[in-house]
Amino acid sequence: MIFRQLFDHETWTYTYLLGDEATREAVMIDPVVEQMPLYVRLLKELDLKLVHGIDTHVHADHVTGLGALRETFGARSIHGFGSTATGIDRFVKDGEAVTFGKHALAAIATPGHTDDSFSYHLKDSERSMVFTGDTLLIRGSGRTDFQNGDAGMQYDSIFNKLLTLSEDTIVYPGHDYRSVCESRISEEKQFNPRLQVAGKAEYVELMGNLKLANPKFMDVAVPANLAAGVTYTGEYHI
Repeated sequence: MIFRQLFDHETWTYTYLLGDEATREAVMIDPVVEQMPLYVRLLKELDLKLVHGIDTHVHADHVTGLGALRETFGARSIHGFGSTATGIDRFVKDGEAVTFGKHALAAIATPGHTDDSFSYHLKDSERSMVFTGDTLLIRGSGRTDFQNGDAGMQYDSIFNKLLTLSEDTIVYPGHDYRSVCESRISEEKQFNPRLQVAGKAEYVELMGNLKLANPKFMDVAVPANLAAGVTYTGEYHI
């Protein structure tokens, strides 16, 4: 499998490109619209056909590239079931598969950071990897104080779903704030400070006392992302 982890320095966002070596079909998870020139160049260099663009949730910190990817490559845009965004081609339910070539991403409903948060798990004979969006971060977890977030639901999503994956599952989050590219389920169980709680009530109390400022681009990003992003206006060539 072809795999690339990409990074947007302005918003600390990770984007993931996965491709099938035989069919050249590919998917992209959590694209950032300002990075379209990079995506165009990389897909051309790797000779990949982008068939799906996936957002793990309606983001508040960057404008999604889903709309631009659909217009440029014909990639079908995907959100999790429960999203109210318009211009989305497919809303996946918990347990559904998003396929590219012989590979499949299993959709996992993981609400809590937002009410539409989903994670995506890929498991085959060679690897187990999960793309957690903002639900489970490296040594952290996504805030739950806007966009219908719910700390209790996030606790259930993390402890009853994500942490039940195999210990060696590689965790690829939606953001990095610690200069770390990846983690493991076993590491997060042991070292993630937000997971060292006695139960749901303690987690809800912890998340309720974070007192974080709103994301820098929230007022622009949320309305745009509820419309599947915007068309990129910069210059790039296919």
